[in-house]
Amino acid sequence: MDEFVLLMRHMDGSKIASPEQMQAWMKQTMDWIGGIAAQNKFVTGTGLPFDDARVVNSDKVVTNGPFGEIKETIGGYIIVKADSVEEAVEFAKGCPVLQGEGNTVEVRKVAKKDGVH
Repeated sequence: MDEFVLLMRHMDGSKIASPEQMQAWMKQTMDWIGGIAAQNKFVTGTGLPFDDARVVNSDKVVTNGPFGEIKETIGGYIIVKADSVEEAVEFAKGCPVLQGEGNTVEVRKVAKKDGVH
């Protein structure tokens, strides 16, 4: 069994949800994660708040971010155990972040510690 990271991408990071919307979304997210955990396939995960975020560019210029010039932001991730990328994709399809127009969940296999994929 392999591990896969599910990266939750928000199309427009400048849109801030109301407290009520955030509460509803968090409940849906916790229920979604709970369903994965009930199958003993949840490894870890967390949200990635925008507070104190910075973007370091290749020219070493540091900007506050991810805001403004960045159209897409990563809102959080979870790591799941799955028998195949297809199973990990099925988990991703249930992610509440997909309710937002243009949002995506990227599924990536986690490299094994010994460097073997």
